[in-house]
Amino acid sequence: MFERTLKNTIEQVSATFPVLLVTGPRQVGKTTLLEDCGINRNYVSLDDLEAKNLAINDPALFLQTYKPPLTIDEVQYAPQLFPYIKIAVDKSKKMGEFWLTGSQKFHLMKGITESLAGRIAILDLLGFSEKEKEQKASRQTPFTPTFEWVEAAQASASNFDIDELYQRIWQGSFPAVVTRDGLSREIFYKAYLQTYIERDVRELVNVTKGLSFYNFIRAAAARTAQLVNYAALAKDAGIDQKTAKAWLSVLETSGIIKLLEPYHSNITKRLIKTPKLYFLDTGLVAFLTGWDSPKSLSAGAMNGAMLETHVFIEILKGYWHNGQFPNIYFYRDADQREIDFLIERNMTLYPIEVKRSASPKGTSFKSFAQLAKLDKAVGSGAVLCLRNGHLPISQDVIAMNIGYL
Repeated sequence: MFERTLKNTIEQVSATFPVLLVTGPRQVGKTTLLEDCGINRNYVSLDDLEAKNLAINDPALFLQTYKPPLTIDEVQYAPQLFPYIKIAVDKSKKMGEFWLTGSQKFHLMKGITESLAGRIAILDLLGFSEKEKEQKASRQTPFTPTFEWVEAAQASASNFDIDELYQRIWQGSFPAVVTRDGLSREIFYKAYLQTYIERDVRELVNVTKGLSFYNFIRAAAARTAQLVNYAALAKDAGIDQKTAKAWLSVLETSGIIKLLEPYHSNITKRLIKTPKLYFLDTGLVAFLTGWDSPKSLSAGAMNGAMLETHVFIEILKGYWHNGQFPNIYFYRDADQREIDFLIERNMTLYPIEVKRSASPKGTSFKSFAQLAKLDKAVGSGAVLCLRNGHLPISQDVIAMNIGYL
């Protein structure tokens, strides 16, 4: 059993909310995590057609049949349950009565906000973080590029060299791929995509041509860490732009991608407003884009985009797996000056650059100076790279190995 960072948060939240929802893509370990946390709880999955039909057609009888404390898996299939769960928890007034999982977060939100507002805590889970892979789940903390954070993180930090880092990027973070030595990575991802298209996509949107959607996912994967371009996506997949927007929404709804918004400011109108697309598992991207080994990926045209995607995912996991939700953006202006990531905490902006270098230079963070124009407090910055350990490279910027995340 690999410990998950989110476990402590689940235990804390369940003591203060009657309902807990853990969301995330399929196969990231939601059910396993709740089983590990929830000894002596009843369990039912709505992947079971009998249970699903009962939940949809007779929610009251469903909750008589499956009594709390209850874990309900894939609850998005029966939003009819939410009003009845509300009645049950309002009557019992007990904490931790219902634990829910769902792999289509935004599909669930309408029913939840209408029926369970104030009664439910929502947590996000992705695949294993690098800290979880290394059995250091309890040492993972939300990343803020301050000197204090770096000093605290040093004791549990790894120092990845380029070969080890791209091996991890290529492998991905799905628990089945990480933990099962005999499981073919290629077979897993092929089956994952087939199952995803057949089960989830057809639930969300009318996809009559599975091959077109598969081509669309591949086109999107080739654009991870890039600005969204609906016209180019549509052209590559042989669909229209309206369909491309709908299908990209499906990928986000199912936790396959995240659209990262640019930082906006009323001070300057020169900031762009187009989001960037990031896949939430680098192994899936490597499979979709045809990189057959870590070495070919490291040497290939996507090495920079994959490195940036990996860092973004690890930053997200540091927050999400601690039950927190970061205000994270990127910066780009009309003059093409860029900052990979901005984390906003306590009304302060913290800039972050990702570099595929072991010796980043001062030019690595030259765009940080642009933040002075935004009339906002600016904190210390970081260059996440391949250097061994960490080292201040200016008064306010520290370079550190990506393994610190």
